[in-house]
Amino acid sequence: MHHLNYHHLYYFYVIAREGSISKAAALLHVTPQTVSGQLSTFERQLGYALFERVNKRLHLNAKGKIAYQHACEIFQKGNQLAEILKSPIDHANSEFVIGITNGIPKVLFYDFVHQTMGAFSNVKYIIREDSLDGLLKELAINAIDFIVSDRGIAPGTQVNANSHFLGHSSLSFFAKHTLNKHQHFPTCLNEMPLLLQSSSSGIRSALSKWLIDEQIFPNIVAEFDDSALLKLFGSENFGVFCAPSAIAAHVEKQYGVHCIGEVVSISERYFAITGKSRTDYTISEAIILQAKAVLGSAGGSALLTGNE
Repeated sequence: MHHLNYHHLYYFYVIAREGSISKAAALLHVTPQTVSGQLSTFERQLGYALFERVNKRLHLNAKGKIAYQHACEIFQKGNQLAEILKSPIDHANSEFVIGITNGIPKVLFYDFVHQTMGAFSNVKYIIREDSLDGLLKELAINAIDFIVSDRGIAPGTQVNANSHFLGHSSLSFFAKHTLNKHQHFPTCLNEMPLLLQSSSSGIRSALSKWLIDEQIFPNIVAEFDDSALLKLFGSENFGVFCAPSAIAAHVEKQYGVHCIGEVVSISERYFAITGKSRTDYTISEAIILQAKAVLGSAGGSALLTGNE
């Protein structure tokens, strides 16, 4: 099997684009005989003619049209690469894929990443939401560059990645209406309708343990993978719900609810997860630093290799 000769492909591309050998020769600063020879060699290597010659004019045949379409894409990508490499920002990736686990509040994720996205505006960002297990599978095959999660990598997970602890937030409870003077938090949660995060959430086990320890038995009416959907139902008075205290002001304003109490003994923890095989950490480091600033995390980058 012959490897494609890109020099010959470029000659073919220019001929097809210009519509004649003479025009292509003028553009390439070579003789028409050279262009014609390069085309003949290319067609011979492929084993197919790419043009129909009618009255000394060249017309792309069916295979030629397919070849020209692919040539256009190839050389367009080459031009894009040249532009990226000339960029004043030293970052050669045209795309940066960020995974976010279902339980991460969207406003908190926005606070983590929007400044970096603005600073590296020459990069196309792709945001994917999935379970941590699903995102780690994508990270393992380099289909994702960076993950924001409410859990670190579990011990024994067979994935070549690093966990970076970003910080934590206490937990606040919200309701559509304020408590009356006869109600006291957290005992008021007894028999109250409660909307909970699903068991896949990093905070769920700690929250369940706290309810048992406090001898509080609410009426759990629904569980949600998606934190935004949980808050939406809470805003429609389906039940009390909890969210990180770090975004309490936003939750009250956005969803028209009131904070009825805070539990400082429960912390929701946040992690960034990066693949060890990645060689360019410019954007990753920028997001990590901004997330730490948002969460008020002191000190340097906490790197937790392999698990939390």
